[in-house]
Amino acid sequence: MLNRAGFDAYTMFLFCVFFLLRSLAIFTSQAIFFYIAYIPFVYAIYRFFSTNKLKRQLENSRFLTLFQSFKQWLHLRRTMMTDKQHRYFHCPTCNKALRVPRGKGKIQVTCHYCGTIFEEKS
Repeated sequence: MLNRAGFDAYTMFLFCVFFLLRSLAIFTSQAIFFYIAYIPFVYAIYRFFSTNKLKRQLENSRFLTLFQSFKQWLHLRRTMMTDKQHRYFHCPTCNKALRVPRGKGKIQVTCHYCGTIFEEKS
């Protein structure tokens, strides 16, 4: 096991996808899920025993970057759904999320990131 890439977050994600697809195959009795489940499993085993550590670390860092952006997006959506005192808009130029108070009528919103000014109804 010396000089092996080992177990990282991306490998754990691949194993979770494998178990999810296997469970789906068992509950739905669809053979296609059974066979598709082995694709992430085989790749996870390949990554686990790989000796090219640099390449596996780059793959893991790309996965973590993508996963972090997904977590931030999910957190923003949850906040938008539960926040009853504010309304959320996206800047038409830079697409950043902006928060304004509800019930103020038609207001001018200034993006703090790029300085774009646009009108929205709060």
